[in-house]
Amino acid sequence: MNKNKRALFTQSMEEHKGIIYKVVNSYCQSLDERQDLAQEILTTMWLAFDKYNTEFKFSTWMYRIALNVAISYYRKDRKHQDNAVLDDECLLLIVDKPKEGERSEEINLLYRFISQLDQLNKAIMLLYLENESYESIAQSLGISKTNVATRIGRIKEKLRSQFATQEP
Repeated sequence: MNKNKRALFTQSMEEHKGIIYKVVNSYCQSLDERQDLAQEILTTMWLAFDKYNTEFKFSTWMYRIALNVAISYYRKDRKHQDNAVLDDECLLLIVDKPKEGERSEEINLLYRFISQLDQLNKAIMLLYLENESYESIAQSLGISKTNVATRIGRIKEKLRSQFATQEP
């Protein structure tokens, strides 16, 4: 094993470990599932590390692998599809966790609605909440920029509708 490769990989993962945490926490409910998925993501990244194209942002490459592994992880076992709704603990980890008392009821509701999206739309919103560009989201998920824009528009409309049906 090349020590330089190992050191570079370790450093890169340390700098961008938040990406893995966010993906794992947004797709898994139990600690065991999070650990299994994180291990699969890291293994896949290690195996693909030599193929990383430096023309793209490293974070984009990481998101693409992490999200593809997460989606594949749940396709393998159908029972995970039924358990994909995030619990509150996982939702808080999708975006930077606010200090106690800073989250409004509307934000809590938004997180709950996002947790109910299908796997691809949840991934899109995860990247969108990270302020990734449509181009970057498209590259990460292997879909077109137009598809990203269309899906985000539809998701926003769905969220608006869900908010409108809530009692004050």
